[in-house]
Amino acid sequence: MTDTEMRDDLQNIQLNNDTIDEGLYSRQLFVLGVDAMKAMSQSDVLIVGMRGLGVEIAKNICLAGVKSVTIYDPEPVSMTDLSSQFYFDDSDVGKPRDQVALPKLAELNQYVPVKLLESPKTPGNPESWSRDLVKPFKVVVLTEASLNKQLEVNDYCHENGIGFIAADTRGLFGSVFNDFGSEFKCIDPTGEPAITGMIAEIEKDKEGLVTCLDDTRHGLEDGDYVTFSEIKGMEELNGCEPRKVSVKGPYTFTIGDTSSFSQYTSGGVFTQVKQPKIIPFKSLRESQKQPEVLLDLAKFDRPPTLHAGFQALSAFREQRGEFPRPRNDEDAQEVVKLAKATTTEELDEGVLKELAYQARGDLAPVNAVIGGFTAQEVLKGCSGKFSPLFQHLYFDSLESLPDVLPTEADVQPLNSRYDAQIAVFGRSFQEKIANARQFLVGSGAIGCEMLKNWSMMGLGSGPEGKIHVTDLDTIEKSNLNRQFLFRAKDLGKFKAEVAAEAVANMNKDLRGKIQSYQERVSPETEELYGETFFNSLTGVTNALDNVAARQYVDRRCVFYRKPLLESGTLGTKANTQVVYPDLTESYSSSQDPPEKEIPSCTVKNFPNAIEHTIQWARENFDALFVKPPTNVNMYLSQPNYLETIKTSGQQRPQLEELLDSLTTSRPISFDECIIWARYKFEENYNHSIQQLLYSLPKDTLTSSGAPFWSGPKRAPDAISFDSNNPLHMEYIVAAANLHAFNYGLKGDIDGDRYKKVAEEAIVQEFKPKSGVKVQTNENEPAPQEESHDDDALVVKNITKDLPEPSTLAGFRLTPVEFEKDDDSNHHIDFITAASNLRATNYGITPAERLKTKQIAGKIIPAIATTTSVAVGLVCLELFKIIDEKKDIEKYNNSFVNLALPFFGFSDPIAPPKQKYGDTEWTLWDRFDITGNPTLQELKDYFTNNHKLDVGMVSQGTSMLYSFFLPPKKAQERLGMRFSELVESVSKKPVPAWQKSLLVEVMVTDENDEDVDVPFVVVHL
Repeated sequence: MTDTEMRDDLQNIQLNNDTIDEGLYSRQLFVLGVDAMKAMSQSDVLIVGMRGLGVEIAKNICLAGVKSVTIYDPEPVSMTDLSSQFYFDDSDVGKPRDQVALPKLAELNQYVPVKLLESPKTPGNPESWSRDLVKPFKVVVLTEASLNKQLEVNDYCHENGIGFIAADTRGLFGSVFNDFGSEFKCIDPTGEPAITGMIAEIEKDKEGLVTCLDDTRHGLEDGDYVTFSEIKGMEELNGCEPRKVSVKGPYTFTIGDTSSFSQYTSGGVFTQVKQPKIIPFKSLRESQKQPEVLLDLAKFDRPPTLHAGFQALSAFREQRGEFPRPRNDEDAQEVVKLAKATTTEELDEGVLKELAYQARGDLAPVNAVIGGFTAQEVLKGCSGKFSPLFQHLYFDSLESLPDVLPTEADVQPLNSRYDAQIAVFGRSFQEKIANARQFLVGSGAIGCEMLKNWSMMGLGSGPEGKIHVTDLDTIEKSNLNRQFLFRAKDLGKFKAEVAAEAVANMNKDLRGKIQSYQERVSPETEELYGETFFNSLTGVTNALDNVAARQYVDRRCVFYRKPLLESGTLGTKANTQVVYPDLTESYSSSQDPPEKEIPSCTVKNFPNAIEHTIQWARENFDALFVKPPTNVNMYLSQPNYLETIKTSGQQRPQLEELLDSLTTSRPISFDECIIWARYKFEENYNHSIQQLLYSLPKDTLTSSGAPFWSGPKRAPDAISFDSNNPLHMEYIVAAANLHAFNYGLKGDIDGDRYKKVAEEAIVQEFKPKSGVKVQTNENEPAPQEESHDDDALVVKNITKDLPEPSTLAGFRLTPVEFEKDDDSNHHIDFITAASNLRATNYGITPAERLKTKQIAGKIIPAIATTTSVAVGLVCLELFKIIDEKKDIEKYNNSFVNLALPFFGFSDPIAPPKQKYGDTEWTLWDRFDITGNPTLQELKDYFTNNHKLDVGMVSQGTSMLYSFFLPPKKAQERLGMRFSELVESVSKKPVPAWQKSLLVEVMVTDENDEDVDVPFVVVHL
């Protein structure tokens, strides 16, 4: 077997005879898992209706990777469709919707064929297709369908075990109905990782009380099931059938009768076992009478009104052949009457009228929310993964309406692509949208969706409008699964550039209105993204994937007083946040707690979970393939390198490593790389383990007389190399190739060669070292490299033996740059093998390559459906920002978990208030001082205007003034103009482009008390 074949076997996941493309689906696999992907890859899906909502659902399902997607909508494209159908343009008007959409959807995923549903068509009656055409499909989705058609098709689906979903949007309203049959099997209701924990005690009695280690909450709930492993003394529990849990406390739970078992001695791990859940769905006909509704607690009384309202809209269309006219009171009153006829419950007439007013509306953000949600429900129906909607969802964002509502005259169509948006907001507000000037920071998954929605909204398309988008990244294969503006032909190109061009093609009104950048928004680019730039904006939207960048953009928005829209996703979870000047706190006002770090002693000597061994392997990767070649290159290129490491405290080991890299470990053939890998195997998985057990034998006792190797400390066992063990050879292959890469040697040779050379390698026997200190807990100081009397002599001899840089002219090593997404580079192969070998040492269950890749690469799980929902919610807040709403209760922060499913909305938090004297202030306030004043004028301003005495002034890292300066120097600085003073102290000129300076002051009040005040902006 060749090296390439061995690597391919490792990195491919087989599903029957099909292969999941891990490079494409990796982020999604982290969310759904292999089993769900397998079920999806065997599922055919039908989507009826190809307007904005239908195409949003289809787009997300194609990206997800089902077996096939079939679409049906023979109706001709109209100008109104262009308000939200991102695959239509004006040249498509009059053509069948499904035929226009098909080739664009087919481009999304090479593994998902997209087909047209073949059906005889009755002219003028798009619902004439026969319901038995749905028979071949796993899940059927109806959009834009009448209630009668929904009932007809659902009856057939319910009887024949076919998943059924009906979804609809009307302006700012949306609805979804699910029916997956009378006995739907949900295999994993939450999608959360199975809980595991270490055991301290199991009582032998009728209840079977299990106690976990003192510092670890078990996290289980009543009714959970667990299995056990690695128990000593009560071995009957190891590998037994799952046992039901009854929680007794945060560290204890019972598992039932253990009285017949042997006495528990020590150790053990429990693992939660997910139990399938059978869900009995009602048919639509039955559910219409007593609907089960997913509640939004902020609008818990609204579902009955919308349940009746959507039925009334369908009845209205049946009677009139069309939906109610926008803002027409006569039509709205008829809808109210029809709604009341469906129920005896009390309904909100105002909401019903608004639903009727907006019935012809079609908004891209609402389609994104409902389309992303519905697509995830389709995937649940295909895979059984996550809890499906049970059974109705009603959604609205009436808060997004302008404070000044449009009149009936203002919502009349213009025969433009925005008519369906004008039907909701009116022409006047559409002009505001068109003249908005937004800055999008990031054009990855969230950024692509954001730009698509903005394009449909016509954001920035007006004479004063503009969209700026920046992203320094280029397009990679793994992006294609959820960053839907990109195609395989775009690999390697800049994301912002490709995304801007794609959405300008979606809406030609944006041509010349989108400017893309490849520069990061950071302190180094403030000349580009400076005062002139930010002052030109109406708002900023983040589409970033790291907290530090978000916080920097947040600070700039606070400084320039610009609204900021924030969002983020993690698998099926999403959150959005509105930051609005004077109304809300900023993004940086609250932070998540830092991730708990694994103690270094645990990683180095006492791992008990696979995460520990993966971190060890990741650090070992750097220690072998990054740091040594980097140090060699520094030695060869920096004349004073040996002098600089004298003061490092690690002179001897650094010199030993340097000499080894240039002599002993320097290969001249690839066979020597294999031998080197074999030596590293022996060193890391045999000798180091034997040394640890020599220093701390398995029978070691603590000072209290308890066994040292107990609880979280697992006693390891050394591994003897076996060339017939695939894991051992995976390590040899990966390590040899990476070592060869460092030295510029070609490593792709016949796989049998690895085995032969590794077997023939002569490996030294282990010789224990006495006196080696081991850090046994995180409170102990890490043992330092012991200094020996002969250190100076050893250092002198190593220095003498080092080859002179002049003798290695032109010689350089190539450090490895860790790249998690290139499956041909051996990086993840090495870390997986290294981690699993160490897991074998310590009796830890090894991890598959995919899990290792996620943890080692710190990959954020992501799916397209969650992104669509999050971005739709952000854009609904953008409507409010464009309207400049000043009521904080009109804005929504949100948290969504599509796995449950769950929608949670809350008002943004107001900014905390502080006070000096009688003046209250928040983070949005500042002192604006113009005219490049002297420092004395700045002090006088605070004394005269605010009765505050300035004791210290700083700008950036420069202390400009303090009360303890020598009088002469203080007097000199007080007379200087501000820009002159900054240049004098910082020893750097103020850039010509910089028009203002952010200044911090420390002040005292009239009582000589220190008080906090806003920052100062000095305008030059």
